[in-house]
Amino acid sequence: MNTAPFHASFAGRSCGRLLAIVVACSGLLGGVLHAETADRDKPMHAEADALRYDDAKQLSVFTGNVVITKGTIVIRGGRVEVRQDSQGNQFGVVTGTPTEQAFFRQKREGLDEYIEGVADRIDYNGQADTVRFEQRAVLRRYRGATLADETAGSLIVYNNVAETFTVDGGPANRTASNPSGRVRAMLTPTPKPPADGKPQPAPATDKATLRPSGQLQGVGR
Repeated sequence: MNTAPFHASFAGRSCGRLLAIVVACSGLLGGVLHAETADRDKPMHAEADALRYDDAKQLSVFTGNVVITKGTIVIRGGRVEVRQDSQGNQFGVVTGTPTEQAFFRQKREGLDEYIEGVADRIDYNGQADTVRFEQRAVLRRYRGATLADETAGSLIVYNNVAETFTVDGGPANRTASNPSGRVRAMLTPTPKPPADGKPQPAPATDKATLRPSGQLQGVGR
């Protein structure tokens, strides 16, 4: 078995099967969590120890220290599966390793903000436009390099269309510091302009501000 690391840069390739992989993976990476518009036009780069592509199933499987980048998007995991259905909808599954969780990061549209999440498994549903962080899930929002919000639970589902997220606790979320497995969240208010009324950089609008839905439950103190 060839154990040499696999590396591919998909910009400008015309080979039919590799192009199919690009189309499928671009669906996983494009348009999630209010992606920078420019991300959709950036080439996708993938590194892994191995790649298996099944044309009949429209399935690409990257394994071994997988790193995928596309513009501002970064995905890391021990295994990444990308599938496309007959209607052109894309579905992705990222799983971690025994020592490192799956990782997702992306810049938000028009803002100096980033969404970053880790979990044992991350699922992207292109048809529903949702991202699921399952098992020991943590979702963070950064303003520049400063952590603004952090939410932890056993399951976090981000709905890009509704701009809401839900968090569930449970046994899978139990740790030494959180034996009850309850949801824990730290949410920072959007900074307000100074009282002197001097012009300041425009803060994030309500639409752009990541907010929990009414289903957020069990916030720990």
